[in-house]
Amino acid sequence: MCGIVGYYSRKEDNAAEHATQALYSEQHRGQESTGIVVSNGKYLRMHKSMGYVKEVFTTEMLHKLSGFSAIGHVRYPTRGQSIIENAQPYLIETLSGPIYAIVSNGDIVNYDEITLELGKKGVHFTSKNDGELLGRFIVYYHEREGMEITDAIKLLMKKIRGAYSSAFLTRDNLYIFRDIQGFRPLIIGEINSDFAVASESCALDILKADNMREVEPGEIIVITPKTKYEISHKSELFPNPKDEVKKHHCIFELIYFARPDSYQFNEYVYHVRHKIGAKLASYDNFDADVVVPVPDSANFIAQGYANKKKIPFEMGLIRNHYVGRTFIRPDQYMRDESVNQKFNPLKDFFTGKEVVVVDDSIVRGTTIRKLIRMIRRVGAKKVHLRIGSPPVKHSCYYGIDTPTREELIANNMSVEQIREFVEADSLKYLKIEDLRDCVQSPGNFCYACFNGEYPIPLRGRRAKTEAKLQSVEVE
Repeated sequence: MCGIVGYYSRKEDNAAEHATQALYSEQHRGQESTGIVVSNGKYLRMHKSMGYVKEVFTTEMLHKLSGFSAIGHVRYPTRGQSIIENAQPYLIETLSGPIYAIVSNGDIVNYDEITLELGKKGVHFTSKNDGELLGRFIVYYHEREGMEITDAIKLLMKKIRGAYSSAFLTRDNLYIFRDIQGFRPLIIGEINSDFAVASESCALDILKADNMREVEPGEIIVITPKTKYEISHKSELFPNPKDEVKKHHCIFELIYFARPDSYQFNEYVYHVRHKIGAKLASYDNFDADVVVPVPDSANFIAQGYANKKKIPFEMGLIRNHYVGRTFIRPDQYMRDESVNQKFNPLKDFFTGKEVVVVDDSIVRGTTIRKLIRMIRRVGAKKVHLRIGSPPVKHSCYYGIDTPTREELIANNMSVEQIREFVEADSLKYLKIEDLRDCVQSPGNFCYACFNGEYPIPLRGRRAKTEAKLQSVEVE
């Protein structure tokens, strides 16, 4: 899970400034590194670095990135180490210089197979990043096989399996495309005669974009100096109805990743989270003193719970917003340290109270255990834990950092064992059938991290690992 943006102007040369504003709004999607590539019509120029958007793109730096079109990225690592070589965007060199660049959000299931295939054709890679693979695939078939770029993207959609919401930049044009199942969000909008694309609508809101809509799964959009036009849809890629692939949006986007003020997958994120909280409240027949969210992703889930139960909703835990999201920290030590730095309970607030603590999910379990211990230390009488998702039992191979099931506490423990581990008085998860009731088109979502039903069949090492763990799964 990363955040991408693209901006194309027909009148100005400050596309990098607009892209930076959009990236600010997507910082929650990746805090490891960030980068921007701009085009001035003659050449492409890039700047990327480890760190936050505001640290990397200073006013002085933006003055050096003059151009009418730009693409940008914030990275949350899923494939490849946390090093600058794996940061996006990627500039792709040719004999005539760096005239192509790409940003992408997602994860490629047959990455090894495609890199090996391209390697045999003489294509060299500088990273282990999915975005570079997509870019070099397009450039190879355009430059060496003579395909139009749009035809190369169509071939990519047929051969490369996995999640990718992407923007591909040339000296003149901006190409926007999304995988045929639409795992990750991608939104396009207009700003007068300019165009912008982003992973979330909140990034386009800050640019005051109009006519916003989702880039459809399998759709290719090309923006040129004169026109914006759509090139293809899935129906052109798969004209035989038997070959048609249905949508599989990531349900975890609505539970955790997306900002609550975003609109994606035909849903208002905050509205879905309210529904989740109300469903959780229907499981309980007791009245606690207060409902407290683990801020910020669980805020609206907790509000939905409190509204349904008519129990006070309070921000009993104060979050330090200068510490990143603990779930997407690259290693366990950093996640544990971030918990201590990130949350602080209100003094004397919890004393003698029976508390319902609401969180969006439990992945590894260490963060919530530290928080419950913290709440007990400041005087809580009872702590009931309610989780706004089903147990996360299976690894995600479409853009979330759960590479092995051994890391997932729900794969190793029963609900009662997890309750004991996190030291809660009671623990309840959202039922998967109730989660499906919280969205308008439940058949359009991927629930693989909960039920192991992968929309793209796994191969090789990943398939063997899943099969092995399936045989020892906790009942």
